Amino acid sequence: MSYKIYLYDTDTDCIGSGTLSSSYIQAQLEIAAGQDVEVHISSVGGSAFDAIAIYDLLKKYPGNVITYVDALAASAASIVAMGGKTVVMSKYALLMIHKPMVGTGGNADELLKDVQMLNIVQSRLAQIYMDKTGLDGVTINNLINAVTWLSADQALDLGFIDQVEDYNATITNSAIIKNYINTAPAVYQRCINKILTQKSNMNIENKELIDKTASVLDKIMNFFKKVVNKQTITDKGVLHHAGELDEGTEVYNDEGMDSPAASDTYTTADGSKVAVSGGQVQKIIPLAADPDADPDADDDDDDAPSDKFKAGKKPVNVQNKLQSVKAKLHAQNALLSEAKQALEAANSRLKKTRDEVRNEIKSDFTPEGSKRSNKAKTEPAPFFAPQTPLAQNAVKKAVAK
Repeated sequence: MSYKIYLYDTDTDCIGSGTLSSSYIQAQLEIAAGQDVEVHISSVGGSAFDAIAIYDLLKKYPGNVITYVDALAASAASIVAMGGKTVVMSKYALLMIHKPMVGTGGNADELLKDVQMLNIVQSRLAQIYMDKTGLDGVTINNLINAVTWLSADQALDLGFIDQVEDYNATITNSAIIKNYINTAPAVYQRCINKILTQKSNMNIENKELIDKTASVLDKIMNFFKKVVNKQTITDKGVLHHAGELDEGTEVYNDEGMDSPAASDTYTTADGSKVAVSGGQVQKIIPLAADPDADPDADDDDDDAPSDKFKAGKKPVNVQNKLQSVKAKLHAQNALLSEAKQALEAANSRLKKTRDEVRNEIKSDFTPEGSKRSNKAKTEPAPFFAPQTPLAQNAVKKAVAK
């Protein structure tokens, strides 16, 4: 069991007074006597100097210290929160940092001294935030000067806290991951937590964008598969594969390489046998290494012995030759099919008339603001068309006569 200390504001006390003072925390830590400590915070702040003292006490404590921001850790209370080895913040809580303040009076010299003192105090507070978050001084001081309020998720992203406490959390992959990263360095925990937070906050637009991007990437990958991947024509169809066909190579029935090839023995065009099981090549037996192959299969008929067709030859040899021929015919048919498609495309292009070809490349662009009608594009211009009013009147008079 951990020893619990509660730094909750009362009607009269805040950081620096009563049960929220550095002397009270010191007494509580002495009672804890080295056992793990949980410090629960709900405070609007108070004395910056007492906050630094409490921070120092928590950092020096020999046991494990976990600070919890239960509702609010504002101003000086945020400094106390940074004292935990692990800082946990309720998903409903807030954390606020701002410039240190002082109620003062006096002459100009005394006011200038107060300004110098406040600047020094701010530099020390900023250093505590920098040590916890790993952020640079410019960023931290900008947050301080702007009086920054942070939600739990924002504080987690910036590194002010290590965990967000969600009372309704279900067992998810994220929760399992967090259990494994609890012992990792804080910088790695913040990176992983930020990724998990962004994933949970992903909106519909982002999902649609990712889906579209994934679709485009799939098309690109399929294109490169067709360009890079190779194919081997066999007696049972085409085997698609990446790289050279060898033992252990994965083989597929389609160009997209989504459907693994059926477990069977395939014969290639050169007579080699390819044993496939579970979508992978288990063994390749070249024709020369096939124990059932006929060593005299390629000999000329003139050199064949007189008993060539006697029953001594194994029927398996004939079957192997048939499979090899079948694979070669399959390859030739594939090439003929491609050639036929190319010839048909070329023939259709040759049959097009000159006007059809001209229409394919003719532009129908019309300048913006043009008064020419579509009808004017097709009508031939008249041989004589008077343009000026004087010429038009002269034509009318000539026709009237």
